[in-house]
Amino acid sequence: MSQSRDTRPMRRRATALAALAILQGACAVFFAGDALADLRYVGLTGHTAFEALVTLALVIGTLVTFWIMRRTIEAAGRADEALHLAQGAFGEVVEARFANWGLTPSEAEVALFTLKGLDVAEVAELRGRAAGTVRPHLAAVYRKSGAAGRSQFVSLFLDELMSGLPEPDSLPQASSIRRAATP
Repeated sequence: MSQSRDTRPMRRRATALAALAILQGACAVFFAGDALADLRYVGLTGHTAFEALVTLALVIGTLVTFWIMRRTIEAAGRADEALHLAQGAFGEVVEARFANWGLTPSEAEVALFTLKGLDVAEVAELRGRAAGTVRPHLAAVYRKSGAAGRSQFVSLFLDELMSGLPEPDSLPQASSIRRAATP
């Protein structure tokens, strides 16, 4: 159960951000050269001192931009990798559960489509089968998994995803949250 990831939009944004940062760097170099030339030929005046300070701020801003951009790209890469690992881990959980329940390949395919939110008619269309063929497979999936129906079947996997989150008893009640938010 692998999913292809389209990273083109993220790459385009990163490329656009890098182009803007390079443009900012080029502007900083130009203004630094101009400020140095003014200081050399005109000397230190109020105008040249102000221009030098503004140029220094631009150079510092450019360096900070590059530093933040690098960290952001690294963080996005780590988040993307974590998501990829989580998707793979979830896929492994699904496959392990299907194997533990002894699902046939057809039942496993129907179960996977059901987890993805497809109804019987959509599963039948994707599999090129009649809905009357899909229903017995789905009934077998529910029976083998111990689920009473679609909602309970999906919740078996949601529970796996949400393990480690606080139990509902430890979460604040909605009424206490509303009271706390009201001045």
